[in-house]
Amino acid sequence: MFMLRTSALRSSLRTFSTSARAADMAKLTLIGRLGAEPETRMGKNEKEFVQYSVGVSGPSTVDANGERQTSTTWHRVFAFNPATYPYLSSMAKGSLVYVEAACEMRDAEPAGESSPAHKTMFLRQESIRVLSKPKTHTESS
Repeated sequence: MFMLRTSALRSSLRTFSTSARAADMAKLTLIGRLGAEPETRMGKNEKEFVQYSVGVSGPSTVDANGERQTSTTWHRVFAFNPATYPYLSSMAKGSLVYVEAACEMRDAEPAGESSPAHKTMFLRQESIRVLSKPKTHTESS
């Protein structure tokens, strides 16, 4: 009985580890609206990539006047797979999208000599799916 408890205790202690493994990863899932049409850009290494922004609305709060306030968090996403560029280029501003992206914290480019050093979140698209297209003016009338 004592031996059984000891081995169970040892196995539970080894479940968590602080050492990095090849399978460690950070992934972010976004469901939100495109802030603008995706843009094709040229990188420093002369390779094309696509950049787009996704706005995600948080929960509504009520301010002191009793009015509902919603906050939107904007995420900049980068796509480096040339096979997805035509699909991304066809997306319209306001489209509701589901995005899976690898997430990495990087040192941000300083804005000036006096600006403090900070980190920024780098999102590399893994997949994207349009959940709904934006309404046109004729549909909303």
